[in-house]
Order: sequence, then C-alpha cells, then structure tokens
Amino acid sequence: MLFHTWVFFFFFLIVYPVYLATKNTRFAAPWLLLASYVFYGWWNPLYLILIVYSTFLDFWVVQRMEKSERKRMWLFLGVGNNLLLLGFFKYGGFVADNLNRLLEFCSLSYRLPAPDVLLPVGISFYTFQSMSYAIDYYRGQIPREPSFIRFATFVAFFPQLVAGPIERARNLLPQFHITPKICRQDISDGLSLFIVGLFKKMAMADYLSMYVDPIYAVPGNYSGLTLFLATFAFGWQIYFDFSGYTDMARGIGRMMGYRLMLNFNNPYLATGLGDFWNRWHISLSTWFKDYVYIPLGGNRKGAVATYRNVLLTMLISGLWHGAGWTFVIWGALHALGRVFTLRFERSAFYRERVPKFLKQLLIFLFVTFTWIFFRATNLDDALLITRRIFTGSMGDPRFPLVALAMIAALWAYAFLYESPYRFLIQLQPVRIALVILMTVYIAVAAPSGEQAFIYFQF
Repeated sequence: MLFHTWVFFFFFLIVYPVYLATKNTRFAAPWLLLASYVFYGWWNPLYLILIVYSTFLDFWVVQRMEKSERKRMWLFLGVGNNLLLLGFFKYGGFVADNLNRLLEFCSLSYRLPAPDVLLPVGISFYTFQSMSYAIDYYRGQIPREPSFIRFATFVAFFPQLVAGPIERARNLLPQFHITPKICRQDISDGLSLFIVGLFKKMAMADYLSMYVDPIYAVPGNYSGLTLFLATFAFGWQIYFDFSGYTDMARGIGRMMGYRLMLNFNNPYLATGLGDFWNRWHISLSTWFKDYVYIPLGGNRKGAVATYRNVLLTMLISGLWHGAGWTFVIWGALHALGRVFTLRFERSAFYRERVPKFLKQLLIFLFVTFTWIFFRATNLDDALLITRRIFTGSMGDPRFPLVALAMIAALWAYAFLYESPYRFLIQLQPVRIALVILMTVYIAVAAPSGEQAFIYFQF
C-alpha cells in the first residue's frame, strides 16, 4: 500500500476516525496493530509471517533475558535469528551466485541452488528496529515491555514500517503507553508534512525518474554529459523519494499524536562526509553508530582502530542497502572517503580557511559520483558510466529545464533554511502559501502513476 494512492486514502479514512474514537481506551493498540498488519499484508499476506516471527522472537528473547543470568546467550540468539532471517531473504541469492562463480573458477561442476524467494518489503527496517529493542534491554537502557500487543505495534507501526525512520524503542515505545493529546497544531503540521512529502515524491522524484530510468537502463546509448546529468538527477531523485516518504510518515504519525524522529536534515548542504551522514538517513546512520561502530571500539583505541571501525561500518552500511557488488563499492567509496578526510575535516584549516560553499560543493560532487554505483543495474554498467563521464563526448543531454528550475528553487530553499533569514520561510503566511502551491502543482502537473518508493527494495 503506497501513501500516494487512493487505496491508502480510503484506508486512512477508516483507520483514523476509529483510532480517534478508541485512543483513550485499551483498544487503541490492538486497532493500530490490526491496521498496521492490514497495511503491510496488502502487498503479500505471507509477509506477515516474517514480521510476526521477528516480533515474537525479540519479545520472547527479552523475557528470557529478564529471568536468566545468561543474558548474552539470549541476546546472541535473538540477534542471530534476525540476521539469519535477513540474510536468507536478502542475501541468499547473492551469496549463492558468487559461490557458484568461485566453484566455476575452480573448475568444479557442483552448483549451489539459489533461494527463489521475493524480498519482503521493509524487512531491513523492521528487523533492525526489533533487534534494537533486545540490544537496548541487554544494555540496561530500556525496561522490558510487558505487553506483546504494544511491542508488536511498535515494530509494525504502519506510517514508518516499510521505509523508516528506524525508530528506537526508547523513543517510540513509551509513546504507546500514554494517551496522545492531539491538537489542531498536530493536525495542521502533520497535514503540511504529508503534503510536502507528497510533493517531493510525485512532483519531483517521479518526474526525475522519467529522465533517469531510460538512461540508466541502457547507459551505453548515451554520451558522457547525459550520463553525468542523469546521475545528478538521480541524486536528487533518491533524496526527494526517500525524504518524501519520511515526511509523509512523520506527518501521519503527527496527526495521530506520535513524534517520529527526523530522518533527513538538508544532506546536500553538508560540509564534510561525516556531516553528510549526520544528515542523510539519520535513523540508519545512528543505528550503525550505536550498534556497530561503537561496539567495535569507535574512536577510543587510536587512529588505526578508528579508521578500521569507520571502514567496517561503512562497508556493512553499503551491503545493508542491497545484495550486489555495486552496493559494496558504494559503501567502500564512502568508507575510503571518510577515512581519508577524517583528520582533514577536523583541522583548523578546513574548518576556518576553506569557504563553506566550496566544502558543500565538493561533498555534493563526491556523493553524486558515488550514486553511480548505487543506481547502476550492475557493475559493468557502473564502470561504463564512470568511464564515459570522464572520457566520453558531450552530446545533447536534453535535461528537462522544469526539473532543473525546481531543483534550483528547492536547493535555494535549503540554503535559506540554514541561513540567518530562516525566519522568513517560517512565517505562517509563507508556509500556507507554499503548501497551497504544492497542492495545486500535485493536482495539476504531477506525473500520473503509482511508482513505488525506491527504498522499498531495501
């Protein structure tokens, strides 16, 4: 079920009034859980088996930890089961394919059967969210949740279920323990957030996809300039697509009285790679920081260990995004970039002498270049695109001027948002006017169709 479809509109038209009528009763959590399972099962009811299994497993593991002195053993059981679940459905085919290539290289005739299964929507998100509950309990950071219904609602909460933000139990779970107070400000802010997200998705991401997708489908047919501009467009497409989903999720949550975490904070205004990852997909970046980087030792054991931990964390992050060598290389490029710029970004020269706009431009160009490996269908295409961008002909890219103008306008808005003149765009008349303009544009000029969100495949 997609947020920008009539199916979701009618779904929410049923769910929301019943939720408002039951939010002061003991039926609120069961209703939200039922709605969330209907929302998730709309794609494929069989997916519900996996999310219920993952939810029950972590709930039961924490129960066992509370009663046992061997807490670490139970934690390993819970985390291991979740990783095996994720590994089989997401990486089984990738691992089997590469092992078969190795066997073929060694002139062995045996071949491993590759799992013929579909990747369940959002499995990377809800397994990480469910796992974090068990890890945080083990660390003594949260109490055990006594109600399975409340915990299951936390894992499956439909606004952020399939593409985040990846919520922490200590932020979202306590909100299900109290009756949310919904005021007019919550509804207006939530609706505004939803419209902004809808505009990002339909007016920007889907529009840019009409330029990007045909070019990346057959990159060999296009010039270097065209491929560069398609990569530039994809950088904005994925930002509008993913942050648009997050805005809609946060808007729906806000209308229901829940506060979901900020997941994007003008990432293309970052002045360093570390700053970029503090602004892009914040819920995942902080997840890897808390559960991978810091347990590895963080920056507490010297420079060499710090570089190693950064490399490993970014490589795992790249692999989290997809089962393919292109994603591994994408993660490796960010890892190497982070390692090589780590000390430089902290230097007085970089912080004080390098102009802010130059830093933002350099980071934007680096991030845009790495999107080649994220978007390319396979490694051969990625290498071809890279080669042609640096050595190919110019040609006529036929880049849509409307898209360029809208990107420029939204980029300027982001710069204004982080300037001393931010108050101008926070004035209520300005905000209302922008929401009206976006609504009119969606109704009149946005591309038709129901394209899924890019991050659904992860």
